[in-house]
Amino acid sequence: MISIYILTYNEEIDIAACIESAMLSDDVIVVDSVSSDRTVEIANRYPVRTVLHKFESHGQQRTWMLQSIPAKYDWVYILEADERMTPELFQECLQATQSQEYIGYYVAERVMFLGSWIRRSTQYPRYQMRLFRKDKVWFTDYGHTEREVCNGATSFLKETYPHYTCSKGLSRWIEKHNRYSTDEAKETLRQLQQGEVNWRELFFGQSEVERRRALKDLSLRLPFRPLIRFIYMYFLLGGILDGRAGFAWCTLQAFYEYLIMLKVWELKHQPLPNFEVTHNFPTSESAVVEATTDSAKLSSST
Repeated sequence: MISIYILTYNEEIDIAACIESAMLSDDVIVVDSVSSDRTVEIANRYPVRTVLHKFESHGQQRTWMLQSIPAKYDWVYILEADERMTPELFQECLQATQSQEYIGYYVAERVMFLGSWIRRSTQYPRYQMRLFRKDKVWFTDYGHTEREVCNGATSFLKETYPHYTCSKGLSRWIEKHNRYSTDEAKETLRQLQQGEVNWRELFFGQSEVERRRALKDLSLRLPFRPLIRFIYMYFLLGGILDGRAGFAWCTLQAFYEYLIMLKVWELKHQPLPNFEVTHNFPTSESAVVEATTDSAKLSSST
């Protein structure tokens, strides 16, 4: 058996279905970032553990969760509220935990957007570290998200999980990616100043994860990134075959890239607001009393 962590913040729309998909395990732990909606209330209806912890960053939240919340089993799976566990994936997870060769496994997502699986323009299969030994993996921050640090050999699972990226509506998606673009802009600026492109992993990387991360480091240094990203996703990856939903997905991703570029420029060039005092306000106690008295006189005269 494996333990399943579910990360949440204001997920009242998705949390019930997510928990129900995870109930294949008898140890489900909801880690909530102090939601202001009914997420915790709904989670408490199920036989799961619910732990609240204030969110600082994706990497810190995951590392705190692994270090501070005891799990029933040595192997754990990380699930987010807009994702689902499937019976097929769960069975493969159980089989994978019997191996003594690997300490963790990457799992590919199936991006569900506007009611369709966006198979081509999402670089499917895109892998995330999800199943691992609890004492062998931790996380660091990278942009708006996180990257894993693994103390041992890792491998890949064949089964995938559905990721409902727009289950809360387009407004929530846009609001979320506006926040994400701020963190991505900071990481982009840091990479441009201190990082470099790993050309070996870009062309000869042993896994999709290595090649994709090297490609991202290269893309940060390209001009006209939003346009290049749209052409790459829509034409080269085949997003044009993903239909109406694919076109919308590629357009939104290009817009997201443009937001990041604008915020990078802002971080480099935009001066901080300089507020100048244009009025003399009373600052001493006697001046405040005098101003109050004058106001009272004016009120009584009217």
